Amino acid sequence: MKKVLIITYYWPPSGGSGVQRWLKFVKYLRDFDIEPIVFTVDDPEYAIIDESLASDIPEGVEVIKHPIWEPYKLASFFSKKKKNKEQVGFLTKKKSFFGKVIAYIRANFFIPDARMFWVKPSAKFLKSYIKKNDIEVVISSGPPHSLHMIALKLKKELGITWISDFRDPWTEIDYMHQLPLSARSKKKHARLEKEVLENSDAVIVVGETMRQAYLPTNSNTYVIANGYDVDLLKDDVTLDDHFSITHIGLMNEDRNPHILWKVLSRMANENDEFRKSLKINLIGKVSDEVEKELTERSLLSNAEFIDYLPHTEVIAYQRKSQVLLLALNNVPSAKGIITGKIFEYLMANRPVIAIAPEDGDLAKILQETNAGKVVGFENENDLYELVQRLYNEYISGNLYLKSTGVEKYHRRNLTEELAVIINKTIRK
Repeated sequence: MKKVLIITYYWPPSGGSGVQRWLKFVKYLRDFDIEPIVFTVDDPEYAIIDESLASDIPEGVEVIKHPIWEPYKLASFFSKKKKNKEQVGFLTKKKSFFGKVIAYIRANFFIPDARMFWVKPSAKFLKSYIKKNDIEVVISSGPPHSLHMIALKLKKELGITWISDFRDPWTEIDYMHQLPLSARSKKKHARLEKEVLENSDAVIVVGETMRQAYLPTNSNTYVIANGYDVDLLKDDVTLDDHFSITHIGLMNEDRNPHILWKVLSRMANENDEFRKSLKINLIGKVSDEVEKELTERSLLSNAEFIDYLPHTEVIAYQRKSQVLLLALNNVPSAKGIITGKIFEYLMANRPVIAIAPEDGDLAKILQETNAGKVVGFENENDLYELVQRLYNEYISGNLYLKSTGVEKYHRRNLTEELAVIINKTIRK
């Protein structure tokens, strides 16, 4: 078997979406004559823990854990709060003076990110490890993009074959516009991103918009989407009695679907039966602004907030919900955002409402699979008609979905695509 070293920050017991991509690739790589070796962090600061995901690690796979020092621990020591809710992708716009100072330091002194202190010791350790073992390819996965810097050092010092995987873009990531970056820091991010792209033997991204952005710098840029990892279940599911609309994952201020709350409030005011049957499930960390808006629109009593659920329970929620909600960040880079949860939504086989650009990558996936509809951030009338149609189908007992072509997004099929790229890159 070909040996492939995978550098990833997120690994069980980490929960959330960041761990899923490479955990699932590792799960299936042996099926394609590739032996994965995982290099990850020892004692990391994970925002979410899910011990159940460890069951997906294949028996006998070597997992190397290397110590890391993270400045978040120092920040939390000085902060009055024991836990900082402000994780990557969950930045608040209202900050205390201390918060503003921390944000400025984080943005301008920790580049690419706060895991930069892991780069040198990891590269030193891996340089020795690679020399002693028959490693044919190194793969780095970001964010955090500091992990690409580890692989870049190995590339320069050992001439290794290197594939960089971007689960999210670097300079165009959705929260970049919120960081108080100086002009100098912005240039440094852009320079490092370009250096990684230029030196990678191949680049993997999750969507076509990102691929088109990276192709001019590296012609060997490929799309491998995220996906789902359970069989498409054909058995009957007992759906919610309520007209349930379920959102899974972070809902920060940028993802707050204002027009949906406006439409639901309007419909509730027009129809008492709709108000009685409506249930909004928000599973994951939710911005205070979302709860505030639901209160202002008299929808708070219809909402249930669940901070976190193990992955198996999330799947159950998805399958029994009448409608699944996907709210993308309303940011300049929104066209290229494809959240990992959409593929599990496809597996759940329930209608999807997505608040997102109507000409973006997400819209194309929903169109090709017939799994739901995308409505633009300001397209209130179309959203009203869509929710009304779904509600009418719910009332008549005919709210079902006939999706197509979903199987291509099974994690095993996606791992086969990865194996092709690995083999192609080795032969070059």
